[in-house]
Amino acid sequence: MGQARGGVFAFEGYTLDLTRGCVSDTVGEIELRPKSFELLSYLVANPGRLISKDELVNAVWPDVIVSDDSLAQCVSDVRRALSDPRRQIIKTVRRRGYLFAAPVSGRPPQSAGSWTAAAAGTPAPRLSVVVLPFANLSSDPEQEYFADGISDDLTADLSLIPDSFVIARTTAFSYKGKPVDVRQIGRELGVCYVLEGSVRRAGGQVQVTAQLIDTESGSHIWADRFDADRADLAKAQEEIVGRLYQTMQLELIEAAASRIEEEKPANPDARDLVIRGWALYNRPKSTANQEAALRAFEQALDIHPASVEARVGIATVLGEYLALGWRRSPEDMARAEQMLVEASARNRNHLRALFEMGRLRRLQNRLSESKIELEKAIALDRNHSAAMLQLGITLLFLGQPQAALPHLEKTMRLRPLLQNIFFPYYWMGYSHLLLAHIDEAIDLMRKCRAANPKLPDTHMLLAAALALRGEIDEAKTSLAEALRLNLWFKSFAQLHGDAPAYMTNPAFVALREQTVEAGLRRIGFPAE
Repeated sequence: MGQARGGVFAFEGYTLDLTRGCVSDTVGEIELRPKSFELLSYLVANPGRLISKDELVNAVWPDVIVSDDSLAQCVSDVRRALSDPRRQIIKTVRRRGYLFAAPVSGRPPQSAGSWTAAAAGTPAPRLSVVVLPFANLSSDPEQEYFADGISDDLTADLSLIPDSFVIARTTAFSYKGKPVDVRQIGRELGVCYVLEGSVRRAGGQVQVTAQLIDTESGSHIWADRFDADRADLAKAQEEIVGRLYQTMQLELIEAAASRIEEEKPANPDARDLVIRGWALYNRPKSTANQEAALRAFEQALDIHPASVEARVGIATVLGEYLALGWRRSPEDMARAEQMLVEASARNRNHLRALFEMGRLRRLQNRLSESKIELEKAIALDRNHSAAMLQLGITLLFLGQPQAALPHLEKTMRLRPLLQNIFFPYYWMGYSHLLLAHIDEAIDLMRKCRAANPKLPDTHMLLAAALALRGEIDEAKTSLAEALRLNLWFKSFAQLHGDAPAYMTNPAFVALREQTVEAGLRRIGFPAE
């Protein structure tokens, strides 16, 4: 497909300047995200012609895997920018594509399919990556399929990251078996990062190594090794891809944020601020990190009032405050919900928005709705460990600890090195305790205590489990530590009075009375 060098187009009172890369009306320039601008440029260069969805995707995202929702979001952005809610300028032809219906003047002579990519020659997108085919370091052809499967699945999963730019499999596999020069690949494909890896047989195990490389400097940002049982490669592939995806998502965002900090742009754009916000949010939990993340998301929303990512970021930080008990403000709850509702109106399948709405609905004691939202998130991303953890918690408070366990256990498999590993330990231990699996509950609560000895709830539940097993002295010691860490834990009346609404579900309360409270009564925990 040829490219025009530039040009200025006029339509319906708007001016599209491909040389300057902007669109304006009689008032001034109108802000559009780069991909939305490229989509508008393509439509304007092809007025009066029905353009299929596939053609638009190939034009705007060449060699990149994107969802249909990304295209729909860009079309919606352009319609809002052009004040076209009735779709008089950009018409949707159901099941066929889109048509730019407005007359266009100033169009230079070119073929009907020609257009200008406004972003040509611009720096690589912040979250741009190519997953090179994983190398098979043995002669076993079964491992060749295994290696290719990891590359394919990881390419698809990484494309789920908002604003990511992931090179398609067909392009990535053109480098298979060839010497790799990551700097050259970065220039050829316009990406900041390369992920490469290998598969090696070692007895009854398969070892998978992976490394993330900066294409500008050639330096290694991250590397890790995973072991899998050869007896079930299909299951191993799913879990290894899941773990790689979870880690890569965090590493890519952190690396992109580090680049932004090194460049120190005088006027960071909304996308840079959103990336910085997520990097701060992902760091160890502290009020300083969360407040800095919130400021970054707020600034991004000020710059780009239509930003879905900024809204979801604000809701995420406020939800974290509420979930951890750092704030209990009704205003925060209402604002978090407003941000998520507005984000969902713009993108109904936004993964993070679904996840955050699931957590928020539980905090609002809307447990059934919480379950539905979290299940939607997992349906979109089978390896979304945070959604699995939250779904497990929601199921526990619905009085379904047996159903909660598989989700909590998969969270552990996907993120065994999670910074806040005590969270899944705690909720798995709680589920086992409600099911009267006393030995399992004690083991997990001890692991939780080792990972975070300052959580009073852990000591309280461990005390109950130890008492049920008859280890009264140790149970009393654990209860004393819970009381030392939280002076509000004085009686059942106090606990019940301070309990959030989502802990009042009758099925959950019945299980808690039979296990947790039965254990605490054995060691003299008072009623009043």
